[in-house]
Amino acid sequence: MSSSTERVVRDVVFDTRPGFRPLSLDLHLPAADGAPVIVFVHGGGWRVGSRRMFCPTFAVEDGFPRLTAAGFAVASVDYRLSGEAVFPAPLDDVTAALTWVRARGADHGIDPARIVMWGESAGAHLAALAGLTDGPGVRGVVDWYGPSDLLAFPAPRADEERPTREEALIGGIVAERPEAARLASPALRVHAGAPPFHIAHGTADDAVPFAQSEELHAALVAAGVDAELLRVPGAGHMWRGLEDPDAVLSPALAFARRVVGA
Repeated sequence: MSSSTERVVRDVVFDTRPGFRPLSLDLHLPAADGAPVIVFVHGGGWRVGSRRMFCPTFAVEDGFPRLTAAGFAVASVDYRLSGEAVFPAPLDDVTAALTWVRARGADHGIDPARIVMWGESAGAHLAALAGLTDGPGVRGVVDWYGPSDLLAFPAPRADEERPTREEALIGGIVAERPEAARLASPALRVHAGAPPFHIAHGTADDAVPFAQSEELHAALVAAGVDAELLRVPGAGHMWRGLEDPDAVLSPALAFARRVVGA
């Protein structure tokens, strides 16, 4: 257990696929039953990372315990990494986790009709896609510095390791797989009726350009979707250089409370 008010149920298998490892989630539960649930998707460039991690630069107490203290349950989920299977496999896995939350969440005191997707970096990309494509119960999406348009992503540098993270995700060079890149781009899959979005991104991010979040926000607004963009001056990827985590946690939690009616 991470705190006196948080119950943690680890290693809950939510899906098994022949030929792959079982996919699991960790449940972080507040004291009260009937809580809305944050389905959290970890980052790591789609090729590394763990459901145990909230934000790599934050102290433990600023992670899942902060969310449960705010009255949310958290389901932090696995997905197949790019070395295991290419897109849409990771999105299929996040969708399977959502299906489990809807079917089994109530058994753990969770309200499956009040879901907020939340992810950071690659996890934000998958959370955004899940919110755009698997709507029932998803009341909103918190997108922390996620890639949104693979076709508009900067071309690989001459000294960059290949395949790039984006190439490994879709199984080839982006320019040679435009349809796969489009399907893997949240900004290109926005539609009227999508859930509300809270997008936050540091202006000094050298891994995912700030313009990626600007594009997603503009697409959402153009479609008439409730969307807000928090510009965080000077912050880098994974909130490097941010002095106070509350500067991004408080707005995200305020958004989450608003969309679930808490």
